[in-house]
Amino acid sequence: MTQFKQATIAVRSGLNEDHQYGCVVPPIHLSTTYNFTDFNQPRAHDYSRRGNPSRDVVQQALAELEGGAGAVMTNTGMSAILLVTTVFLKPGEWLIAPHDCYGGSYRLFDSLQKRGAFNVKFIDQGDPQAVDEALKLNPKLFLIESPSNPLLRVVDIEGLCRAARAVGAVTVVDNTFLSPALQNPLQLGADLVVHSCTKYLNGHSDIVAGTVISRHPQHATELAWWANNIGVTGSAFDSYLLLRGMRTLSLRTKAAQENALAIVDYLKHQPLVSKLYHPSLPENKGHEFACRQQRGFGAMLSFELAGDEKTVRQFLKSLQLFTLAESLGGVESLISHTATMTHAGMSAEARAAAGISETLLRVSVGIEDHNDLIADLDQAFQRLTQE
Repeated sequence: MTQFKQATIAVRSGLNEDHQYGCVVPPIHLSTTYNFTDFNQPRAHDYSRRGNPSRDVVQQALAELEGGAGAVMTNTGMSAILLVTTVFLKPGEWLIAPHDCYGGSYRLFDSLQKRGAFNVKFIDQGDPQAVDEALKLNPKLFLIESPSNPLLRVVDIEGLCRAARAVGAVTVVDNTFLSPALQNPLQLGADLVVHSCTKYLNGHSDIVAGTVISRHPQHATELAWWANNIGVTGSAFDSYLLLRGMRTLSLRTKAAQENALAIVDYLKHQPLVSKLYHPSLPENKGHEFACRQQRGFGAMLSFELAGDEKTVRQFLKSLQLFTLAESLGGVESLISHTATMTHAGMSAEARAAAGISETLLRVSVGIEDHNDLIADLDQAFQRLTQE
């Protein structure tokens, strides 16, 4: 799928489809319930948890963006992950997940394992030996997160999907950090793709939503059935806002990515940065895979400050344009302290095993002028040297 086709899908989906009034923008269908035409004769929709015209439009757009057979929009990114584990895992079966995955995913898998829902093994998916050992468990589900959150490690999606498929595992890729604008895991062999639509797909930090997109029609049908069954589907108004945000995905991605590259170039020469993480860097883990499977390096970056907690506190307090907040992918630039925010649900030992240091800061670069963003970082670094 070409970049032009993706941009066109995002912009055009849902337009000019209102045959009653000719609305260019699709209307919001807020009704929770729909009348039956007669006894035992439901319409296409009967209750909005199961199906809603507004959600139909955005689900179609999501499926087209990723090249899938169908999509389910959920009410959060985490409910999308939960939906996948509900459908594809039973007690005693194995999930293989990255040891450096998003902290919320780690917490969910760990807590469900403790309740006996399934077994999970966290591994370094960039280590071929660790992957081979994990596949000997004959897992039913293999989760890939590339680039990873927060260390921006990139793995060979095509190779991992091939290896997992050989032992009968369903493969799912969390594509939140790049979005369909820069990577399409289904084309690399994945069975499923998940997104926190709260992030780049919406892009304006004003909804919470998720999606699961399937390459196989039968999976799409099963996911939709279970989404209704456990009640994790997205609302009509959030569907409308998500579709609106998706129409500027290509433009927002281009601007944010250009800003990120400029900031990376600045941070490379900053002596108070002890380590820098971004897929564009040749030394970044998996850089060669990023060059091969991505159409860009994205607008997420992380770096470690040279210092301690006091250094981190002072630096964050000095920033004026970067907002100290969780989440990512919005038009505004955000910065977070990984250990106490996004990955606080992981134990200190688990963070250390994943390589997440106590001075690691994660940045979601927005679409502001990159000169202003760099100036803000520069003045914060200067204040550290004056302490």
